[in-house]
Amino acid sequence: MNYLKICVCLLWLLCCIRTTKQDAEFWNSMAQEDLQKLLQKQWNTNIAKNIILFVGDGMGIPTITAARIYKGQQQNKTGEESKLVFEEFPEIGLIKTYSVNEQVPDSAGTATAFLCGVKAKSGVLGLDDRADEANCTTSVGKEVDSILRMSKKKGKSVGIVTTTRLTHATPGAAYAHSASRTWEGSYDMEQEMVDPQCTDIAYQLVMNNSDINVLMGGGRRFFLSENKTDPESNFTFRHQRKDLDLVDEWLRVKEEENASHSYVWNNAGFNAIDPETTDYMLGLFEPSHMQYEFERDQGPFGEPSLAEMTRKAIEILRKNDKGFFLLVEGGRIDHGHHATRAAIALSETAMFDSAVQVAKEMTNDEDTLIVVTADHSHAFMIAGYPSRGNDILGTVDSAPGDDGMPYTTLNYGNGPEQRRNLTGVDTTSFSFQQSGVVPMSSETHAGEDVPVYATGPMAHLLVGTHEQNYIAHVLAYASCVGPYPGRCDVTPSATHSGASNTVISFLLLFLSCFLCFL
Repeated sequence: MNYLKICVCLLWLLCCIRTTKQDAEFWNSMAQEDLQKLLQKQWNTNIAKNIILFVGDGMGIPTITAARIYKGQQQNKTGEESKLVFEEFPEIGLIKTYSVNEQVPDSAGTATAFLCGVKAKSGVLGLDDRADEANCTTSVGKEVDSILRMSKKKGKSVGIVTTTRLTHATPGAAYAHSASRTWEGSYDMEQEMVDPQCTDIAYQLVMNNSDINVLMGGGRRFFLSENKTDPESNFTFRHQRKDLDLVDEWLRVKEEENASHSYVWNNAGFNAIDPETTDYMLGLFEPSHMQYEFERDQGPFGEPSLAEMTRKAIEILRKNDKGFFLLVEGGRIDHGHHATRAAIALSETAMFDSAVQVAKEMTNDEDTLIVVTADHSHAFMIAGYPSRGNDILGTVDSAPGDDGMPYTTLNYGNGPEQRRNLTGVDTTSFSFQQSGVVPMSSETHAGEDVPVYATGPMAHLLVGTHEQNYIAHVLAYASCVGPYPGRCDVTPSATHSGASNTVISFLLLFLSCFLCFL
């Protein structure tokens, strides 16, 4: 009997050990493992106590594919077989990104869609389609609530983490109502002589949304008074305010509320924050956008990475027994693409992936819904016939172009750099710019669908192809906020999406392994 047990165990181990040869058995075994996972999968219909929405700005499918290979090659692998953390999530769908007036959208209209649940015009934040871009008068009475505001009204803690300015398009849609995404500070509105009934985005953040628990990103210049110098540069920027200092206002409000709070602007201040004794945090780490990941540690004061900010945010927010909502944006993926600097875009995507890893490790699928998506894609492509394992940032190794010159695997449909001879050029450098077919000062967004990945309660609702505003409704429904408070009255139960008998699935897997050795 013991001999039989040993034989069975050895057979099972042999079945589970994958040969290094990529022959038919290798690929068949891999596919069978994936099949069995899906056959045993259950829908998680629990209530989402916590929601974490990750947005990779400009992270379309070509970016995800290239970043997957980049990640693998950074680990000294061929790369193609690698996976980003969120690619392991059990549910995936596709999102249509057009705005109500453009086939290819911007980040303001898209953020309004996935955060507020309604599609809007490009350039507009937190307003429905009746508002026209840069027209203050048309914005009055057209405001729409975001999932962040819905969550706060339900008593949850809420936070925003971004590598862009906190007043930029994606974070701005979580709290602001503005007919123009460019009205980030009072200076911009004064230059455009905007009707004073409309206030700038930074003002709205501090004066109307001081109850947001965690705020981390860049954009200090829109908050500081013109009477102050920036603490990092000792320089006064033209975008600083004439009316009041919003950092001082935020501190004043928190002191009046007797709330535990911290304002920080560098790495030392960030590291000193004790999340257990902090309920409110404002971190403004740069006058404009935060540094790219590859140059983040080059300054004298330093600043936290997206992964580090994500960890700190969760540590602060999770103290609330009612749960939390957190928006995390990898905003500078987009900026790398606009400059046609693919190495930067992929490096930023890799850090974004690390932030997702942190959130996954710190939370539980039983009560936390994590959604990863993009606002839009870019005119970015992977082309040619490079060999397996060829450097994703390198030139195609199979053959040059018909003009006899080498070309990179990664290219753009438009952009500032045109076709040139790359012989002897280091195409893997962060400063290198890939070619664009159509000459333009800045590469543009693209209009194809973007993926959405999800894990946790109600993640299966994101399977399929959906309009972008649908995301906000899934988040609200899963967490019983906004228009779906009655959802919490339903007793949660897990239902199978495939075979209901896991024992049968186990036996089938064992039988398939046994037959492969006959």
